[in-house]
Amino acid sequence: MSENVGLSTPRGSGTSGYVQRNLAHLKPRDHGAPYPQDRDSLRHKQRQPDKGILEHDRKRQIEVKVFELRDKLEEEESLLRVDEEEIDRRCDELRDRLHAEKDSGKKGSGSQRAFKEHQVHEMADAKIKESERLRRALKISSDYEEGSHWRRQEERLGAAVEKGADNEKNKSRNGPQAQPSNGARQQEENLSSYQD
Repeated sequence: MSENVGLSTPRGSGTSGYVQRNLAHLKPRDHGAPYPQDRDSLRHKQRQPDKGILEHDRKRQIEVKVFELRDKLEEEESLLRVDEEEIDRRCDELRDRLHAEKDSGKKGSGSQRAFKEHQVHEMADAKIKESERLRRALKISSDYEEGSHWRRQEERLGAAVEKGADNEKNKSRNGPQAQPSNGARQQEENLSSYQD
């Protein structure tokens, strides 16, 4: 045993007492070089749904309904003596009608529908539509940048601080006999309330 590492004695431990290095241990990184320093300034980007996947899912839903009709008609074929051509014709009619409904947008937005865990593109599409409705309801412009109101407030505060500093310089130049006007007094009170 060297430098107080390992067992004081290997007796009764069922080992030889040999100390090995843990190869699975990862050393903590003290720097985040490949990552940007200011993570708060990064703007959130909404994940855009893949239009191809959404279109494929809509077509798949149509085909599921057509297949259900075909299955139902084939079961009734033996009872009603419906031939294969009649089944194909009815299925084509249903398919055309469903495609026309989809193209005209007769169905609702579908955002009220509960999505399954694997339907990430549908969820993203519904979230974008919901955000757009909320933005329009709150009358927020489409080019609004998050946090811009804080920048304007900081600019106003900076201008007030500069103006206050200029007033202080003018006071010291003019001497103690100069009295600040009501407007300057009001700005100093506003400035002190910002600093608190």
